[in-house]
Amino acid sequence: MPRLTLPLVIGAFAASLATVPAAAHPHVQVRTETHMMFDADGQAIAMEQIWTFDEMYSAFAIQNLDTNRDGVYSREELAELTRINVENLGEQKYFTVMRHDRRFVSFGPARDAWSEVKDGRLILHFTVPVATPFKPGGKPLSVEVYDPEYFVAFEPADGEPMRLVAAPQGCKLDYAPPRNAGAVANLSESFFQSLNAGSNFGQQFAGRFTVNCP
Repeated sequence: MPRLTLPLVIGAFAASLATVPAAAHPHVQVRTETHMMFDADGQAIAMEQIWTFDEMYSAFAIQNLDTNRDGVYSREELAELTRINVENLGEQKYFTVMRHDRRFVSFGPARDAWSEVKDGRLILHFTVPVATPFKPGGKPLSVEVYDPEYFVAFEPADGEPMRLVAAPQGCKLDYAPPRNAGAVANLSESFFQSLNAGSNFGQQFAGRFTVNCP
């Protein structure tokens, strides 16, 4: 299974797992917060993503990046990590699937990307523009975030994991939890090694947000 299904630093992290006792999939945990953004004409235009990585991955990713050794990871110190992460995420379409009326929605290059560290966890901020803005027009707009190979587990953050920003009046947001959240427990690591992105195995562990507007 290709290990560069996430940013390069996660690929390096995956390689490092060979030196420690094997862990079952997923190897990395990410909590997601998404802001669905609309313009003044009621068009869906972008998603602002805020991803919080687990402590183990975070510790690996930020090691040696506090270059002035002041105990604080500045945006400048994390800038190269941010660039690599976002560049490689773009190759994976940001692990985000958006559909409008069951049709896939394409994205443009991410912008406004930056990283921070809070309570030992790396947090990545970035905005993904919709390639062609559109009005929902009474048809469902859905969003799922998942890794097809399930090397990384994405789950909604606590509180308000999806927000509608400047959405047309009357828009409603619904959430459907994953169908098979516990199904992975009895699967072997060799099973996961045989997967590729085309397997789309991780989708069954993805919750789905759906926006319905008048």
